[in-house]
Amino acid sequence: MRPIPHVGSLDSSLAFLADPYRFIGRHCREQHTEVVQARLMLRSTLCFTGPRAAELFYNEGLFLRGGAAPEPLRATLFGKGGVQTLDGLRHRRRKAYFMQALAPERVAALVRQVAHEWEHELGRWAQQEQVQLYAALHPMLTRAVCHWAGVPLPPAQVSLRTAELAALFDHAVGPPLRHLHARVARAALESWLAHLLAEARAGRVELAEDSAAAQIALHRDEEGNVLRPRIAAVELINLLRPVVAVSVFITQSAHALHMHPECREPLSESLLGGDMRWAQAFVQEVRRWYPFFPAIAARVRHDFEWQGYHFTRGRMALLDLYGTNHDPRSWEAPDEFRPQRFLTRKPGAYDFVPQGGAEPHAHHRCPGEGVAIALMMLSLDWLLHRMRYEVPPQDLGLDMGRLPALPRSGFVIQGVQALP
Repeated sequence: MRPIPHVGSLDSSLAFLADPYRFIGRHCREQHTEVVQARLMLRSTLCFTGPRAAELFYNEGLFLRGGAAPEPLRATLFGKGGVQTLDGLRHRRRKAYFMQALAPERVAALVRQVAHEWEHELGRWAQQEQVQLYAALHPMLTRAVCHWAGVPLPPAQVSLRTAELAALFDHAVGPPLRHLHARVARAALESWLAHLLAEARAGRVELAEDSAAAQIALHRDEEGNVLRPRIAAVELINLLRPVVAVSVFITQSAHALHMHPECREPLSESLLGGDMRWAQAFVQEVRRWYPFFPAIAARVRHDFEWQGYHFTRGRMALLDLYGTNHDPRSWEAPDEFRPQRFLTRKPGAYDFVPQGGAEPHAHHRCPGEGVAIALMMLSLDWLLHRMRYEVPPQDLGLDMGRLPALPRSGFVIQGVQALP
């Protein structure tokens, strides 16, 4: 067996956090390999990149998710006991809830609700001198997803719950005070929703029968037991949080429109003409080109060999999502923004992994991809056809050290006007 190449330093945690999206891919390219090992958070960790590595990583006979995600992420982004931390039958049973909640007709209902919020919010934006798009999207998406999911949200609580939901993905990794804020937000959200679901089970609160909240309140595990209220709350948050996190993709879409004005005309014609192929290609290229999640974690299930390397049971492993989406073995000119590449190419399950790889029903690929795509398409229609705005001078460079990566300015717009 060949030795797995090492990243040189004793511990690479700070180097990884300084450049989380490019760390794995850079070191693999330097060593001409698809896997290196690095010491991260004082643990020896396998770092994989590329489509062949992604296909390997999603082999459930070889890798486990339970206990893999770092505790700071389980305590903020994912929630402890959530679907992302399960394997086998437990994972498939829990995943079925999300596939039902995110069925096409349910996604269409969510899109209609977000469109309503766009119209409501646009009037507020028109009264402001400037609007930071990323931050302004959070309350409208929070109101929309809570209404859609059947979670009662009094107007007086919108700001609080918006800040808590946004903190789960925006503050999960970063300076200690921001991370602490995410932990406090997680605890508050779980307490709020666990109480709501417990009251609904007791008949003291009525939830809409077909709502996501009502369904998770009654969801049963593989042994036929209803979930503990705290775990049910974790999974309800796993519906709410990702919708608010689509603010990242929407902001990146607006950034791409501004940075690539040559895309505006074909994109507009596609959205207005009913042939959505170019619009879909633009959305997919945003998801491929822009950073969102840098990597996902797993553990080696048992000893095995691959590509001449030996992997030992229990080893931590990371799959490089950003690097796989920019792998030159899969993508021509991977660092160029080219929506047209998707007009002649169907995204693959292992070379196009912005929200994970493989197949969502049985594997750990995110079931919310359809939501992200639909809300991005809706938002592009609003940005192009339903509002007028200017982009003032600002720092539009992507902060690649930030999780999630965004324009340093948050993408500020001004002179907002609603179009008839």
